[in-house]
Amino acid sequence: MQKISVVKKIELLSPAKNLEVGIAAINHGADAVYIGGPSFGAREKVGNSIEDIEKLCNHAAIFDAKIYVTLNTLLFDNELEQARKIAWDCYNAGVDALIVQDMSLLMMDMPPIALHASTQCNNTTAEKVKFLEDVGFEQVVLARELSINEIKEIRSKTTVPLEFFVHGALCVSYSGQCYLSQVIGRRSANRGACAQPCRLKWNLEDENANTLIANRHLLSLRDMNNSKNLEELIDAGITSFKIEGRLKDADYVKNTTAFYRQALDEIIARRPDLSRSSRGISTPSFIPNLEKSFSRGFTDYFIHGRQKNIDAPFTPKSMGEYIGEIKKIDGKRLTVKLKEGITLHNGDGLCFLDENNELQGFNVNGVDNDSILSSAPLSFRVPQARGTSLYRNYDIQWQKSVENSNGNRKLPINLELSETSDGFKLTAKNENVSICLQCQKDTAKNPEKALETIRTKLSQWGDTKFVIENVDIQLDTIYFIPASVLGEMKRQLVAELEKSLIERHRVARPVETHGRASLQTVFPANDLSYLGNVTNSLSCQFYENHGVTHIDDGLEKTMQNGEIVVMTTKHCIRYANGMCAKETGKTATPLYISNERGRFRLDFDCKNCCMKVVSI
Repeated sequence: MQKISVVKKIELLSPAKNLEVGIAAINHGADAVYIGGPSFGAREKVGNSIEDIEKLCNHAAIFDAKIYVTLNTLLFDNELEQARKIAWDCYNAGVDALIVQDMSLLMMDMPPIALHASTQCNNTTAEKVKFLEDVGFEQVVLARELSINEIKEIRSKTTVPLEFFVHGALCVSYSGQCYLSQVIGRRSANRGACAQPCRLKWNLEDENANTLIANRHLLSLRDMNNSKNLEELIDAGITSFKIEGRLKDADYVKNTTAFYRQALDEIIARRPDLSRSSRGISTPSFIPNLEKSFSRGFTDYFIHGRQKNIDAPFTPKSMGEYIGEIKKIDGKRLTVKLKEGITLHNGDGLCFLDENNELQGFNVNGVDNDSILSSAPLSFRVPQARGTSLYRNYDIQWQKSVENSNGNRKLPINLELSETSDGFKLTAKNENVSICLQCQKDTAKNPEKALETIRTKLSQWGDTKFVIENVDIQLDTIYFIPASVLGEMKRQLVAELEKSLIERHRVARPVETHGRASLQTVFPANDLSYLGNVTNSLSCQFYENHGVTHIDDGLEKTMQNGEIVVMTTKHCIRYANGMCAKETGKTATPLYISNERGRFRLDFDCKNCCMKVVSI
């Protein structure tokens, strides 16, 4: 008996802070877009109206692309009804799924919409992911810290689609397990109000308050870039590839989406076991380049185990692409040695780290071979400038090409023109959509020219979402059809096609039954501390229904006294700074970080190779 091979659908999932960015993401190749709703979207300052979400859903549906709304903050009891109403509004607007963190949503009268488990659910083990699958989640966003082998382990014990971040800013803590912002200033990351204290400067101290490292961004990480690991991730079990960035502008989303679209398409093109999860061909009017968008430098994090240089200790700002080195600085004049192929233009933004490892940036005011005129005087001890790496974090000409790109995403259509008793019929054959137009039928005096005109006019669809691959003219008699008639037929067919494709996509959404919480699946733990993030009665009831016997309030609901682990992270400050106990053979005694926001103890779990930041 011949084995039937299953084709895996691969999804490129892009961020959107608003309707404009969402449309740009779809047009530049996204198979799906995630966006915040009116509230509870884990980005306190980025909310979108239901009207805008519906417009985005309709645009995406034409390409069979999906829209996911983030409803992934922790909820209080007095917010549950509002969250439930938003869920219904999103479903009615055409949303394909909700990304959620709070389990209360599985206990309410929800619409028949798919739920995805946010990475803030702390999805790090096969046992946790299997639980989420069994209680009804349709997709699970894995923790960023996982290795290829850990992903394979999860895949071997589950069947739920797995989503993984492949690009963008990294939270230094396991998502959902960071309370540093909450403890410092009552701005909860789990409530969408993170103040990002991890990007600040900190001092590293020993037990006696001696300063070991001063004024460094000790908790700040580089940005993730897994573009070279996509096929390995596919083979490990990932089917949804997520770009971080719901606060990013359209240009960032255009570039990253177009880059990953091309990278995934190259893999899909040579593998018959893979296919895209949406339709339509995008043609950006620029060359995608990840180094030209905002980044703090790149890392693929823990995909292949622990490695050096995952942090960005000198600046949390964008460094951009390496373009060469400085040979000399004299006031506003720099003498440089550029990489081969690099051309600078007036208005470019350049930067470098000075002798104190502080970031200095300037705009290019003039270029003359290897000499650059800066927009402002540069302070740098001249002898130490030689050999300093130079970066470009703003390429003005490339930037303009991105700004002017609309992605030009098109859905290929095969047309057929035939006649009716009182006019003509125009059909999009591959979509099975037709329109008929009544009009006078005059036999062409010059059939050959008339046929050529019909074919030419029917092939020109201009600024629509469709491109014509073939025109099949099925006429026994060649008629003279005025351009106005052909134009009207095309306009009507475009409207009918869009209406049909949107309705078809909506109807095809999986119909979910929300008896999820009634499933008698046992949660992997018997008790939940504040790390379980339970902030309302329905979430508490959910865990009780699934065997949890002791449940503490989340910190957002009840702030505990005494020591609190405010962050658990795979990033180890000892390892990053040459003090790893395993490498030095010394005991990993606690260290401390401090600044004007407070002083915190660092505990090192060397057995599990992680670090805990403790409020004392």
